[in-house]
Amino acid sequence: MDSVTQLEIDQRVFDLYDEYCHGRIDRRAFLQQAAVVAAGGLAMAQALMPRYANAQTISFTDERIKARYVTYPSPGGTSGTMRGYLVQPKGNGPFPVVLVVHENRGLNPYIEDVARRAATEGFLALAPDGLFPVGGYPGNDDDGRALQARLDQPKLRTDMLNSAKYLKTHALSTGKLGVTGFCWGGGTTNWLATAMGAGMQAGVPYYGAAAETAAVPSIKSPLMVQLAQNDERINAMYPAYEAALKSAGVPYEVFIHPGTQHGFHNNSTPRYNEAAAKLSWERTIAFFKKNLA
Repeated sequence: MDSVTQLEIDQRVFDLYDEYCHGRIDRRAFLQQAAVVAAGGLAMAQALMPRYANAQTISFTDERIKARYVTYPSPGGTSGTMRGYLVQPKGNGPFPVVLVVHENRGLNPYIEDVARRAATEGFLALAPDGLFPVGGYPGNDDDGRALQARLDQPKLRTDMLNSAKYLKTHALSTGKLGVTGFCWGGGTTNWLATAMGAGMQAGVPYYGAAAETAAVPSIKSPLMVQLAQNDERINAMYPAYEAALKSAGVPYEVFIHPGTQHGFHNNSTPRYNEAAAKLSWERTIAFFKKNLA
């Protein structure tokens, strides 16, 4: 990890990074404003840029898994065809399945690693690349974020829904589907719960936008929500969402991880919080094992 640690980064720089990550300011404005708000702000801002060499925890050559890219039809999506990173555990299956939905910048190396992590726990995992119809993840997050923002958002969601259906009905699938996702993917996890109803068996959204309250009665899967403590914009959506989940009788748990920033699970940037990432992932895997058995 870079020499600048999370404890040394000014909260105002974290807040600007959040604006930058969500496309509200560009990279140049982020670096310029960070330099102004805090002494050493520019170094802090540069330290927050992702370092994907740090993200790999499971090698793609790991003997416990077999990883490959697959393409599949996606009617009504951006182009009618989708590609994803499919990771199969050792053995003949069938396996319970987990869809891993990326952030707002396409299928980067961190999300591929998360899919491999899920596969080592016995799940057939698919991480779709929403940017595939426009050339795929471009190799860096700035261009990926710009590409994803320009897509027709309902069509992009349809691509994720078709990815979930492809995975659920895969020859190696037991038919039991769990979904997890981060940031944009967390919001998509909540949305898929409303769109799939009884077709989804468990959802774990990480710091993602809440589903529309009116759609909550369609949710039939239990949810485990993972939130960061310092994430005002996302957390403000949850009281109304929780009230709707309660009234619809949806089983759910919410974990707010103390001292964390939006993106705390992503181990390629200093927003990463090792303790919270580890605990949240252990809970996620236990939740999937329980609900997808």
